[in-house]
Amino acid sequence: MGFISSISGALEIVAQNPHRWPTYLHSARRYLLGTFPFSVVYLDDPGGVKIVAVAHHKRRPGYWKARL
Repeated sequence: MGFISSISGALEIVAQNPHRWPTYLHSARRYLLGTFPFSVVYLDDPGGVKIVAVAHHKRRPGYWKARL
Protein backbone atom coordinates (compact mmCIF):
# COMPACT_ATOMS: atom_id res chain seq x y z
CA MET A 1 0.00 0.00 0.00
CA GLY A 2 1.34 3.43 -0.92
CA PHE A 3 1.67 6.45 1.31
CA ILE A 4 -1.33 8.30 -0.15
CA SER A 5 -3.49 5.18 0.18
CA SER A 6 -2.40 4.77 3.80
CA ILE A 7 -3.31 8.38 4.58
CA SER A 8 -6.68 8.05 2.84
CA GLY A 9 -7.45 4.90 4.78
CA ALA A 10 -6.42 6.52 8.05
CA LEU A 11 -8.67 9.52 7.40
CA GLU A 12 -11.64 7.24 6.73
CA ILE A 13 -11.02 5.24 9.90
CA VAL A 14 -10.63 8.37 12.03
CA ALA A 15 -13.79 9.92 10.57
CA GLN A 16 -15.82 6.79 11.34
CA ASN A 17 -14.67 6.41 14.95
CA PRO A 18 -12.73 9.46 16.22
CA HIS A 19 -12.92 8.51 19.91
CA ARG A 20 -11.16 5.20 19.35
CA TRP A 21 -7.68 6.68 19.92
CA PRO A 22 -6.59 8.25 23.21
CA THR A 23 -5.94 11.91 23.79
CA TYR A 24 -2.37 12.74 22.81
CA LEU A 25 -1.53 16.42 23.50
CA HIS A 26 -3.76 19.40 24.28
CA SER A 27 -6.95 17.43 23.54
CA ALA A 28 -5.60 16.31 20.16
CA ARG A 29 -5.68 12.63 19.26
CA ARG A 30 -3.43 10.71 16.91
CA TYR A 31 -3.70 7.74 14.64
CA LEU A 32 -0.41 5.96 13.96
CA LEU A 33 0.14 4.71 10.43
CA GLY A 34 1.34 1.14 10.62
CA THR A 35 3.45 1.07 7.47
CA PHE A 36 5.00 4.54 7.53
CA PRO A 37 6.59 6.61 10.34
CA PHE A 38 3.74 9.13 10.34
CA SER A 39 0.77 10.00 12.54
CA VAL A 40 -2.50 11.70 11.70
CA VAL A 41 -3.04 14.27 14.46
CA TYR A 42 -6.62 15.46 14.77
CA LEU A 43 -9.17 17.20 16.95
CA ASP A 44 -12.61 15.74 17.53
CA ASP A 45 -14.75 18.87 17.62
CA PRO A 46 -18.57 19.00 17.82
CA GLY A 47 -18.57 20.18 14.20
CA GLY A 48 -16.54 17.18 13.07
CA VAL A 49 -13.00 15.87 12.91
CA LYS A 50 -10.35 18.47 12.11
CA ILE A 51 -6.99 17.25 10.86
CA VAL A 52 -4.17 19.18 12.49
CA ALA A 53 -1.21 17.45 10.83
CA VAL A 54 0.18 14.42 9.09
CA ALA A 55 3.34 14.38 11.15
CA HIS A 56 6.56 12.42 10.67
CA HIS A 57 7.71 10.72 13.87
CA LYS A 58 11.30 12.02 13.71
CA ARG A 59 11.39 15.13 11.49
CA ARG A 60 10.52 18.45 13.08
CA PRO A 61 8.73 16.92 16.07
CA GLY A 62 5.90 19.04 17.40
CA TYR A 63 5.89 21.53 14.52
CA TRP A 64 2.09 21.32 14.48
CA LYS A 65 1.50 22.20 18.16
CA ALA A 66 0.99 25.89 17.38
CA ARG A 67 -2.06 24.88 15.31
CA LEU A 68 -3.98 23.78 18.41
